[in-house]
Amino acid sequence: MAEITYKPRIADRILQDRLEEAGAVLIQGPKWCGKTTTAMRLAGSQVLLANPDTLRRSRQLAETNLSALLGGDTPRLFDEWQTIPDLWDSIRSEVDMRRKKGQFILTGSAVPYRDKNENERHLNHSGIGRYALLRMRPMSLWESGESTGEVSLKALFDGQNNIFGTNKWNLFDIVFMLCRGGWPDTLSVSERVALRTPYNYVEALAESDMSRVDNTLRNPNRVHRLLRSLARLQGTQTNISVIRDDMRANDDATLSETTIASYLSALESIFVVEDMQAWGTHLRSKTAIRTSNTRYFVDPSIAVASLRTSPTNLMQDIETLGLLFETMAVRDLRVYAEALDGKVFHYRDKTELECDAVIELSNGKYGLVEIKLGGTTAQEEAQKSLNKLAGKIDISKAGSPAFRMVLTAVGEYAYTLKDGTHIVPIGCLKD
Repeated sequence: MAEITYKPRIADRILQDRLEEAGAVLIQGPKWCGKTTTAMRLAGSQVLLANPDTLRRSRQLAETNLSALLGGDTPRLFDEWQTIPDLWDSIRSEVDMRRKKGQFILTGSAVPYRDKNENERHLNHSGIGRYALLRMRPMSLWESGESTGEVSLKALFDGQNNIFGTNKWNLFDIVFMLCRGGWPDTLSVSERVALRTPYNYVEALAESDMSRVDNTLRNPNRVHRLLRSLARLQGTQTNISVIRDDMRANDDATLSETTIASYLSALESIFVVEDMQAWGTHLRSKTAIRTSNTRYFVDPSIAVASLRTSPTNLMQDIETLGLLFETMAVRDLRVYAEALDGKVFHYRDKTELECDAVIELSNGKYGLVEIKLGGTTAQEEAQKSLNKLAGKIDISKAGSPAFRMVLTAVGEYAYTLKDGTHIVPIGCLKD
């Protein structure tokens, strides 16, 4: 593989902005994605609650004088803050008293356990005006130094209508990156260790994380079966009954949809899976839009480890590889969209017209993206699908799409077709 040049995280820039906007910033995301490292770069002082001794002492102090924990140089960092949930309201009150921006940073790899309504109340309503939210994910290829960045998503939204870039990766390179994942610690170790890291992640999920998130004992074997089912079904709008049927092939007959729902809820609470909402917009026709969410792992390597496969095996299984590449592409698009104050949605209607990713910014601009491994036939089909969807949109109400893109795993160049559709290898894209 070519030499890698490491770049700062996109979240570093976003965190600086969020600290200028609010009294406290909450950074959420899966463990091992780099939240603490990003926070420590800007923190003036820190309380690392992932350390058992620090957590024990902090809990003792919190019982008698919680406000004493809040003193220190600002921004003051509380890593894994959810281990002392009362910090949320105390920091909110402290921000009200100080009336200053950038006072606290909180990081968390799990939503603190209360009942569902309490979680929503604390993490949304009670933080309005005091907290800004930053969602971190594993690294995109631009952040890991593996994308040239010759095609900028921001530039496309700003009106760039002709692109060019040179892709330096072949399919096996992309498959390796996909199996390794976007975990920061995998960039400085051997390829063997890098490929083992997602396996260790999945083992930790099954053996401890899934039970610890809400103090509910969960069967590790059942966690593994669920993860394998999700890996086979990711990128689809599959309901729980289908997941149950898939799991029951290797589980007992008493497995209930309620049990599966609780396991899925735990995975969401520790940011392992992330649903993609359906995009609703103005259409010329009255075509019914399918509104079910699409479920993805936050990183494709989790699916790889759950399936216990490898780069070599995936090169022989193009169908599975296509699903996993889609997860990788969605991960990168979400990271880039976050930098532009945008979100990623999907589109599918009753005629089965689909769009893998619709990136919509807060200012209303949007772009349409189809995700393909590569190849002329697949690219032509994606091009037709994008044009068909663009033709259905009532531009008098929604405006024209800022761009139409076919995002690929391979391809020698990034370039623009005569009709304006961009063909972009993932190794050329950045925010």
